[in-house]
Amino acid sequence: MIGLVGLRLKRGAVKRKKRVGCGPGSGHGKSATRGTKGYKSRAGHKSKPGFEGGQNPLYRRIPKRGFTNIKSREYEIINLELLKRFDSSIEVTPELLKKKGMIDGKLPLKILGQGQIERPLTIKAHAFSKSAAAKITQAGGKIEQIK
Repeated sequence: MIGLVGLRLKRGAVKRKKRVGCGPGSGHGKSATRGTKGYKSRAGHKSKPGFEGGQNPLYRRIPKRGFTNIKSREYEIINLELLKRFDSSIEVTPELLKKKGMIDGKLPLKILGQGQIERPLTIKAHAFSKSAAAKITQAGGKIEQIK
């Protein structure tokens, strides 16, 4: 059997566990390293995130900017230049775009007018920008707005 005689441990490599609440012999008796009184000395204490001990917390000290428009609507957007790849016989719908992996399909679809379109496409979407609608109809296509 090999002994530990020749083995020398670095200082601080082995540290004893702090035994809390095991009486005065442990060196951490009576109040068990929690101090005498106060919120943190009691059982079950847990401060909420952002609590700074009664000091005005950081999220209240920092100045606020802007506002949130409660009437704004979020859309998934597709530009006309991405619709060039579709053939004129195909009806472009949000379901088709989701199947092709171009949109997530979780939000309403809006077509924007960046790029040119040469083929007459039939496009169904929830919203169209004015420039996109003009370019589609100018190319001989049709737009259908989904409710």
